[in-house]
Amino acid sequence: MERVSSLAGAITEPLQAHRRLLAAATFALLGLVDILVFARFAGHSQATFALSLPDAQITVPSLHVPAAPTAYALGAVSLAAAVARAVREPSQRLRRWLIAVVLLCFVISLLCWADAGKIPLNLVNLLQSTVAFSIPLVLGALAGCLCERSGVINIAIEGQLLMGAFGSAIVASAFGTLWLGLLTGSLAGGLIGVLLAVFAIRYLVDQVILGVVLNVLASGLTGYLYDRALVPFQNTLNSPTTFPAVKVPLLGDIPILGPIFFDSTVFLYLSYALIIAVQVGLFSTRWGLRARAVGEHPVAADTVGINVLATRYRNVILGGLIAGIGGAWLTLGSVGSFGKDMSSGMGYIALAALVFGRWTPLGAVAAALLFGFTSALQSIMATLNVPIPSNILLMAPYVATIVAVAGLVGRGRAPRADGKPYVTS
Repeated sequence: MERVSSLAGAITEPLQAHRRLLAAATFALLGLVDILVFARFAGHSQATFALSLPDAQITVPSLHVPAAPTAYALGAVSLAAAVARAVREPSQRLRRWLIAVVLLCFVISLLCWADAGKIPLNLVNLLQSTVAFSIPLVLGALAGCLCERSGVINIAIEGQLLMGAFGSAIVASAFGTLWLGLLTGSLAGGLIGVLLAVFAIRYLVDQVILGVVLNVLASGLTGYLYDRALVPFQNTLNSPTTFPAVKVPLLGDIPILGPIFFDSTVFLYLSYALIIAVQVGLFSTRWGLRARAVGEHPVAADTVGINVLATRYRNVILGGLIAGIGGAWLTLGSVGSFGKDMSSGMGYIALAALVFGRWTPLGAVAAALLFGFTSALQSIMATLNVPIPSNILLMAPYVATIVAVAGLVGRGRAPRADGKPYVTS
């Protein structure tokens, strides 16, 4: 036993040193980009950041910063973080803070360079777009959290979003009722959840392959019906209105924060409720304790009287219903019509957010906001006419996903029984 422990320690130490040096090199690279690219090419102009919307009742003065000196200073901070990361292995909490600081320095330097000498960049609008783009990612990540915490891998989030978008568009258009369309979108996502549950739990199909198949099924089915039904009958079956923005009294008028968090569509407020419900439900109720027990050790859960299969069925179907709401946002909360494959990989990004958030609801939400910010950022950068090809800008959310899944904050541990079928004796 002692030899095994010694061998494990001998293997772990070089890996930790390698990861530490790799992280330090990444910090240094970002710092050098801040200095040699953003600061050097920002010139002597100022970057102006607007902190209020044009129609705000209470306005906040715009922020004017010298672009080049700011980028130089932030690059120096990143280089200092690289040195600190290379010298010694910090605690997990400090490691995350260092990552957050370096990324924040990089983003601010990028914005200073992009906005130097141009029209003011409205930060409130940027953050509003971040929250809006994050809604389907947040709901998809919550769906994945419910499934995987009970031991079922949900690769089918993409298909659940797509079916939710398709179902909500048709019903809202045909009946003229947005709330009925929202309900239908949720049920459509739940239908994919039912298929996932039946084949994964009852027939023990490989869950990763099953999820991919369900995504292909959703893409092919919605694409076929789009060509056959929605295109010929565009006005009657694919022209729903969208939910209007609803401002929360008093809270919506708070400078900067009000327009971001309290002046949006019903989807954002539903997201608030679902985040609280999933977080409290999983970690503060008996149902959540049983669900997590099933995901960690189903045999032990079965011996104390917990119905393992029923718990997994409930969580997977509930996750599908939540993801379906995220799909409904794509049509009823955003563009107002359904398009082929309009989810555009959001389900896979939501799954990456779940992994990045270490299989916790709040962690997954934070990661989804990060990915939403990259989507909003590429849209804002396109309006500023920066000398970066549009295709490169469109890659930003997916590059962020790859970096996150590759282990940006270290390795997390999935529930022990995640993806492992359980057969009752």
